Amino acid sequence: MSPKTKGYLIGALAAASYGTNPLFALPLYRAGMDPDSVLFFRYLFALPVLGIMLKARGRSFRVPRRDIPLLAIMGWLVALSSLTLFLSYNHMDAGIASTLLFVYPILVALIMAVGFKEQFSLSTGLCILLACGGIGLLYKSGDGSTLSLTGTLLVFASALSYAIYIVAVKQTRLKDIPTLTVTFYVLAAGFLLFLPRVGFGHSLLLPDRWPLWGNLLALAVFPTAVSFLCTTSAIQYIGSTPTAILGALEPVTAVFFGVVVFGEAFTLRIGCGILSIILAVTLIVAGDNIGAYAVHFRKLFPRRDR
Repeated sequence: MSPKTKGYLIGALAAASYGTNPLFALPLYRAGMDPDSVLFFRYLFALPVLGIMLKARGRSFRVPRRDIPLLAIMGWLVALSSLTLFLSYNHMDAGIASTLLFVYPILVALIMAVGFKEQFSLSTGLCILLACGGIGLLYKSGDGSTLSLTGTLLVFASALSYAIYIVAVKQTRLKDIPTLTVTFYVLAAGFLLFLPRVGFGHSLLLPDRWPLWGNLLALAVFPTAVSFLCTTSAIQYIGSTPTAILGALEPVTAVFFGVVVFGEAFTLRIGCGILSIILAVTLIVAGDNIGAYAVHFRKLFPRRDR
C-alpha cells in the first residue's frame, strides 16, 4: 500500500470516527450533564488510552522543550473546537451542527492560500460558493424558522479552530514529532483547559447511570483518541487540505446517527445542503485532475456510430 493511499484511508477513518460525537454525547446531555463535564471526562479518559498506545509501540514521551508551548497552543485550539461544537448541540440538531462544521476544509484552503501562498484557483472559489449555498440550505429548519445564530457562530468557531490546528500540524516543527506523541500532548493540554472550567472538580457533573460511563469511554476512544491520532497521521502522509477534505465522512456519519438513533428530521432541503457541501470539497480534492476524471468517465459510455 502506497503512503498516499494509506493517508487517504487513515483520513477517512479520522473523519468517520469524529462523526460519532453526537452518538455518544447526546445521551449524556439528556441525563443532565453539561458540555464542560462531558469534555472533561472525554479528554481525561483519552489520555491513558494514548499513553498505553505510546508504551505498546515503544514511543517516547520526550519532546523538545522548545516545542512545549506550541503543543500547548495546539491543545487549546483542539479543546476550543470541541467545546464550541458541543455547546452548539444545545442550539441545533447535532447532525446539522456537524454538517456546518464541514466548512473547515474551505477554511484550510483559504489559510493555505493566504498564509502559505498555496495556489487558489477559480475552481476553489467556485467550490467555496457551492459550500456557502449548502450552508444556506441548512440554515433553515423544517418549519421554515432559521437556525440559532448563537449555534451557527459556535460551529463556525469550532471549524476555524480545527482548521488552524490542521494547518499548524503540517506547517510547524510538529511534523517532525511522532504522531502518537503529538496527539498525547495536544489532548493533555486540552484537558488542562477543561480542569478550571469544572471548578477543579467542584462543579463537575457525573452520569446518573452506569451505562453512561460507557458513553464517556466511547467518546474518549473513537472521536478523540482514534480521530485525532488518525488526523495527525493523515496530515503527515497527504497534507493539510486533502485530510480536511476527507472530513466529508464526518457530517454523513453524524447525520446518519442523528436521524436513525435520535429521530432528528431529515428533509429534502437538508439532503441538498449536505450534498452541496460534500460536492464542493470533493471538487477541491479532485483539483487539477477533474478533467482527467471527466474524460475517463466519458470513455465508459462510448458514442455509437449512426
